[in-house]
Amino acid sequence: MIEAVNLTKRFDDICAVRGLNAQIKDGSVFGLIGTNGAGKSTFLRMASGILKPDEGSITIDGEPVFENEKAKSRFFYISDDQFFLSNATAKDMMAFYKKAYPKFDEKRCFHLLESFELDKRRKINTFSKGMKKQLSVILGICAQTDYLFCDETFDGLDPVMRQTVKSLFANDMAERGMTPIIASHNLRELEDICDHVGLLHKGGILLSKDLDDMKMNIHKIQCVLSPGMEADDLAGLDKMKVEKRGRLLTITVRGKKEEIEEIMERSQPVFYELIPLSLEEIFISETEVVGYDVKKLVF
Repeated sequence: MIEAVNLTKRFDDICAVRGLNAQIKDGSVFGLIGTNGAGKSTFLRMASGILKPDEGSITIDGEPVFENEKAKSRFFYISDDQFFLSNATAKDMMAFYKKAYPKFDEKRCFHLLESFELDKRRKINTFSKGMKKQLSVILGICAQTDYLFCDETFDGLDPVMRQTVKSLFANDMAERGMTPIIASHNLRELEDICDHVGLLHKGGILLSKDLDDMKMNIHKIQCVLSPGMEADDLAGLDKMKVEKRGRLLTITVRGKKEEIEEIMERSQPVFYELIPLSLEEIFISETEVVGYDVKKLVF
């Protein structure tokens, strides 16, 4: 497990990460969401031991990461701006990482390079942005580490390649328990892969929740009530948001599905249905409750 406690990092008078507390459990996909400048990259650089925290700590199973070779051997960091050795080929980078990661799977790496149609003898500096991202992902997966830190990894990949990369992540999670930590500015890219999502804003975690719990405890009702009834008459509903268009009401509520359905049945509306919320809608609802407009923060 990765744990951050009161994690803080300053650059002169700018506080990039401020008192951040987070737990990332093994075997799940943790999505770190936030706008540019929210502190995502700084958090990952501290998690990977590149930056030393000014305050607080970040550990892997209790081991501090900074200047700790044992802890660093357990993760692979894919930065937003990938770094490769000067004039290196994909084959050269394989040899480099094989020295750093004893479990590096060279046979699988050759296979994936061929599958992705990446020439192992071609100079990487002639690759496109998307090709460099693909190579970084392949090297990261083949390093066979417990954790994979991904900073805007899907940025620059076409839709088909994004799904391919997600499938690779899912395969390694199932086969060897790899834990990806994925930072992105786009919720939509992570909705179908993340188990837990944290919303980072101005260097701190604004919201951190398990997606299954969030989806089970927040619902959207579309309904037409009996003449004379209003949303306020639906006693017992924990209403978060009410929108009205003519007689059609759209109500976002918190609670268990069965309890919500029981209340609606008692109210005898002309019509009602429960509609699943997207991850985007859930975050908008949750952050509006605590006084933030997530649409301005993330989308």
